[in-house]
Amino acid sequence: MQKRTLGTNGLEVSAIGLGCMGMSFGYGEPKDEDEMVALLRAAVERGITFFDTAEIYGPFTNEKLVGRGLAPYKGKLVIATKFGFDIDPSTGANLSALNSRPEHIKQVAEASLKRLGVDVIDLFYQHRVDPNVPIEEVAGAVKQLIDQGKVRHFGLSEAGAQTIRRAHSVQPVTALQSEYSLWFREHEKEILPTVEELGIGFVAYSPLGKGFLTGAINDKTKFEGNDIRNKLPRFGPEGMKANQALVDLLAAVAERKNATPAQIALAWVLAQKPWIVPIPGTTKVKRVEENIEAATIELTPRDLEQINEAAAKIDIVGERYPEQMKSMTGL
Repeated sequence: MQKRTLGTNGLEVSAIGLGCMGMSFGYGEPKDEDEMVALLRAAVERGITFFDTAEIYGPFTNEKLVGRGLAPYKGKLVIATKFGFDIDPSTGANLSALNSRPEHIKQVAEASLKRLGVDVIDLFYQHRVDPNVPIEEVAGAVKQLIDQGKVRHFGLSEAGAQTIRRAHSVQPVTALQSEYSLWFREHEKEILPTVEELGIGFVAYSPLGKGFLTGAINDKTKFEGNDIRNKLPRFGPEGMKANQALVDLLAAVAERKNATPAQIALAWVLAQKPWIVPIPGTTKVKRVEENIEAATIELTPRDLEQINEAAAKIDIVGERYPEQMKSMTGL
């Protein structure tokens, strides 16, 4: 597996990481824990060194799963987790209740260390920007955790350019994690130039469009009742039918490259900048293997030009998230 470096302080990770949320949360019922432990270890054995979780996934259960699954490799991997929500242990996650007060950040860090079974959090993201807490205070709290040896690197998720700059002036930001794929490219306007200027890495979540860009989903697909895609406008019948044109484009390129649409989607993300790392999620070992192979696919400048020209003619239908879910756009 090729490696990439996030930020300017030498955080080296596999070119493709593994998003772990869907193992416990978001896409239907939680998966069998023993099977997911086996998947996590299979990912490590195949070269993945970068794993993404968060306290809110479950809540709490995904961190415990990742901690258990990766325990045999303690100190040899990069595990990223996140803070920023108020979570009632008895009732679970309230996705509209943000909390990045410094004292809360420190409490989350201590709890995450225990659940993950590690001595230090490799990369600690603010999951969503909290409008009630100045970002300088957030960065300062994480700086203290870094000084105490409890956190190695500071990250942000779905933050705007000015927020990134303000945070970076207090504690260098190693990585920004935000959604990025061929069907969501808004960050190319201002965010990617900002992080490039500041020397911040970019971690692309949902690089496969929450599964849509794999070609395995269409307008007749039925999701489990508690699958978040039921609430997303892009996954309504109209959106999926219209957006199929993008999948068809990927499939056409995949045929030429002897690859799959998912691999082309990931290869496209990788080709944008050498400091971008996609973290596709999956619950199947065969998909882990498929995703890893994407790092070996070379898209030439002409390939990329053709993809971009064709994609520019496709109007993506549907918002990423409905209005009532705006606070969870970092998930």
